[in-house]
Amino acid sequence: MTSHRHPRDRGDGGEGIRNERAAKLPANLSRSWLLVNASKPELFEDALRSEADSVIFDLEAAVADDLKEVARYNVMRALSSGMSAWVRINAMTSPHWKDDVSALVTATGLRGVMLAETEKPDQVTLTAMQLRAGTPVIALVESAIGIENATAIASAPGTFRLAFGVNDFRKDTGVTEDPMALAYARGKLVVASRVGKLPGPIDGPPGPTDEWEDVLEACEITQRMGMTGKLCLNPDQADDINKGLSPSVEELGWAREMIERHALSLSSKKGVNIADGSYLPRLARAQKIANLAETYGLWRN
Repeated sequence: MTSHRHPRDRGDGGEGIRNERAAKLPANLSRSWLLVNASKPELFEDALRSEADSVIFDLEAAVADDLKEVARYNVMRALSSGMSAWVRINAMTSPHWKDDVSALVTATGLRGVMLAETEKPDQVTLTAMQLRAGTPVIALVESAIGIENATAIASAPGTFRLAFGVNDFRKDTGVTEDPMALAYARGKLVVASRVGKLPGPIDGPPGPTDEWEDVLEACEITQRMGMTGKLCLNPDQADDINKGLSPSVEELGWAREMIERHALSLSSKKGVNIADGSYLPRLARAQKIANLAETYGLWRN
């Protein structure tokens, strides 16, 4: 039986049916979040072996109403037979929500859930209360109301991370896909995550047929906005997302130089010379980059 510990405490993956690198990565640092249609169980194993940091079996948008029961069966069978993954469940306002949480409470391989169409903090808390104690909930924010309530949602008991449902948000508000049009919503999620002491939020996905150049360009926008993860619909894009949301070669070089200079100063008789008020913040950033590089296996001698 797969142990059911919190993703903050261990990597996000199953034993034996998971990319070994991704399985060791804590879910709070996951960059690529691959959504897999739960009505197509033949895709599950390939998804788990992909480069995606985290895998989400999707019971919501990818599944037609008349296939919900079959999809739920597929997920329960997979999570009870050695696979381990997150599950996107239907909105709390949906008639399928109750069936989703009732089933998943016994799923031994459940890593956590993503709650679709989150608009209020109590939706997260009530969902978490229906699941096994300690099961983390990612709040997928997809509407204007959800964005305006993002700070309360981020601070709600049970919320593990925020995610941005870009396409539904655009449908709700009428804004275009232009980064400027979406900047307020992304910024709101970033600030809310910080207030709620959560990991950085998860951005919407690139187009499923986007080439690597487009994926990296989308990741640049995600990263500039302060978001640290990205949804993904195509397993072939996962590795590009991981690269796009990791510290760059230039950042790694700067961080290594900054840390080495600081260590040299500490060992000198004169001690550390703090020339200005930006020194300590820059050092903290360098150490954060170094920690990420270590976790993602990016350091090169």
